[in-house]
Amino acid sequence: MKYPYYICDVFTETRFGGNQLAVLPHAEGLSAGQMQQIAREFNFSETTFVFPPREGHTRHVRIFTPVRELPFAGHPNIGTAFVLAATGELGKIDALSRTPAEESGRERLNVVFEEVAGMVSIEILTSNGKVESCELTAPQPLSFGKSIEPATVACALSLDTGDILIERHFPQVASVGMPFLMVELNDRATLERAKIDMSGFEAIHAEGIMPDIYLYTRATEGFDIRARMFGPLSGVPEDPATGSANCVLAGLLAHYDDKTSGTFSWRIAQGVEMGRPSTLIARAEKNGGAVTKTSVCGASVLVSECAIFVE
Repeated sequence: MKYPYYICDVFTETRFGGNQLAVLPHAEGLSAGQMQQIAREFNFSETTFVFPPREGHTRHVRIFTPVRELPFAGHPNIGTAFVLAATGELGKIDALSRTPAEESGRERLNVVFEEVAGMVSIEILTSNGKVESCELTAPQPLSFGKSIEPATVACALSLDTGDILIERHFPQVASVGMPFLMVELNDRATLERAKIDMSGFEAIHAEGIMPDIYLYTRATEGFDIRARMFGPLSGVPEDPATGSANCVLAGLLAHYDDKTSGTFSWRIAQGVEMGRPSTLIARAEKNGGAVTKTSVCGASVLVSECAIFVE
């Protein structure tokens, strides 16, 4: 049977930048095993499979890396919403809400994807009939897991223990639907120098933690944060743009901010070291000392459309 698919680049306005994504908009009839095989065939960090809704929302979406299914992820949701809107799968894009500043043709369409981690709300911003950007809200509140000794993480990243900042937080597992080990580094030079040491990743995994490690450092020159994400045990040696991890970062930074309430936003560069530069806008809301919402926003571009044959 023939299944149409689209490839897009996410968190970029430039084709062949950002994070690649394959989207199968009509995946009915595929088994979990077949979806895993297809994701392995594309060998992107993620591939999405779109089904009719089960609970009355916009679509039911399943997300696979080359080696496993994910409960939630950022760039696959942004890219899937973009593809469905840009190719007419959602029908005519009519305004659901509009502010006075958007009367010059900019409109917002809200969709909800049903996923393992919960309901994922995405706001699609269009301008003059074209998709300009998409912003997703994480399906779960910020939560924390284990902290890891800096020396253990440094080993996994081929760095020195002193390269890891611990003034704000130790290397910390945190999640908004997908857990990451969040690590702050001294500076951009340290970020660029980091590389995978598989024995270190396996040691972290032996502690019961899936070592999807998100590294970040404070930045200047047009960005607030520069980041990388290594997930070799998830089949993703390095990810050029990790929306879910950047949602976690927004929540983490807001959590540790001295302000008890407010809205926070960061402009983040990722994928630069891979030659696939990505730009993400991560946001968080905080009320009464608690992080109440995290989101990530970015643009996407279509790259190709074709079909894959499955027996």
